[in-house]
Amino acid sequence: MKIYYDKDADLSLLKKKKIAVIGYGSQGHAQSQNLKDSKMNVVVSEVKGSKAWKRAEKDGMKLMETGEAAKWADVIQILAPDEMQGSVYQQFIAPHLNKGDILCFSHGFNIHFGQIVPPEDVNVMMVAPKGPGHLVRHEFLQGGGVPSLIAIHQDPSKDTKKIALAYARAIGAGRAGIIETSFREETETDLFGEQAVLCGGCTELVTAGFETLVEAGYSPEMAYFECLHELKLIVDLMQEGGIANMRYSISNTAEYGDLTRGPRVIGPESRAAMKKILKDIQDGEFAREWILENKANAPVLRALRKKGEAHPVEEVGARLRSMMSWLKKDKLVKDK
Repeated sequence: MKIYYDKDADLSLLKKKKIAVIGYGSQGHAQSQNLKDSKMNVVVSEVKGSKAWKRAEKDGMKLMETGEAAKWADVIQILAPDEMQGSVYQQFIAPHLNKGDILCFSHGFNIHFGQIVPPEDVNVMMVAPKGPGHLVRHEFLQGGGVPSLIAIHQDPSKDTKKIALAYARAIGAGRAGIIETSFREETETDLFGEQAVLCGGCTELVTAGFETLVEAGYSPEMAYFECLHELKLIVDLMQEGGIANMRYSISNTAEYGDLTRGPRVIGPESRAAMKKILKDIQDGEFAREWILENKANAPVLRALRKKGEAHPVEEVGARLRSMMSWLKKDKLVKDK
């Protein structure tokens, strides 16, 4: 696998382009500000008068409504939420596409699952930072960057990869490393990681551990510290140097417990569930479910979100975190 850096990307190619960033959320605010700081010709599209529109104005960004931005731009980076991208594309972007224009994404969901089908004479690329927008912006301002994936879905102009590399460099990714993949690989592995490990698997494991200790008579505060609070230390050690680095850094007692008890928790049943989750992603079942969920105004998501927010681990955590003044410094999420 080849890794590209700043030296492999020609920013002058992108400076010739007019870039519209559709959406000013987590990735939108970070990518558009980084593009602006890299001296690119960029505008932001949001709903006029919305909170996000006002925030972009406050941040000094040029603003246009979506149809106007799509008509003006040569490169259109669609960073609206996945569930909104199809309708935004059909209503505001598709009518204004011209031969040779470039559609850009930071997640391949809508292209891979056919919710957006661009004309054959339009270039389609992906530039996907491997971190949330707040981190993309933070690292850029510190002189660093977040590694990014790039992928090419359509290339009628025969230079889309060069544009993707330039875009990745302009948002800071070339400082850390740019890796080429495909829309299929990025989409399916991203969904799997979110569902089985990073979000779904992790939060369910934390919640189950918390509930197990509390039901056994231990205090919720101790359960929170042992099952959620200290998770960051373990993850930071793994991110810094892998699983072996984490095991080197913890006590022998903890390492022995890790190696002998971990497989009991994540055993054959968990692995079978992971394979089923991956199959549902690969054959489109999850995409179908998620698309129908949003057509019904997301009732399941809303109910589960509300249930999760009411869980005791959230109340206990909020109370304990209020004692930790250092958590309020250098927050990644500043607008919640």
